[in-house]
Amino acid sequence: MKRTLALAMLLALGLVATARAATEADYKTAYTAAEAASKEAAGLRNQWTVTVSMLAAARKAADSGDFDRAIAAAKEAEALARASIFQATSEKEAWKAMEIR
Repeated sequence: MKRTLALAMLLALGLVATARAATEADYKTAYTAAEAASKEAAGLRNQWTVTVSMLAAARKAADSGDFDRAIAAAKEAEALARASIFQATSEKEAWKAMEIR
């Protein structure tokens, strides 16, 4: 019983922490990470246009004061940039495994 109560309390505290409104500082942190990943992808010559669009959406949402939406867009942009980095690095070596027949 004590264990269940303790777990319920931890879950409740976790939900309270995630329910807080996003701030401009939270947005800037997420945007900076996304922008860095996007620049890395651009350096590999594999920056996806959808990443650039998502960064623009994040800026637009932040400009209107909707930091929750801005953070979500920034995190999606970072994920897209990381995927394009993975694609660029994996394809850089993948051609070596191909066999000419």
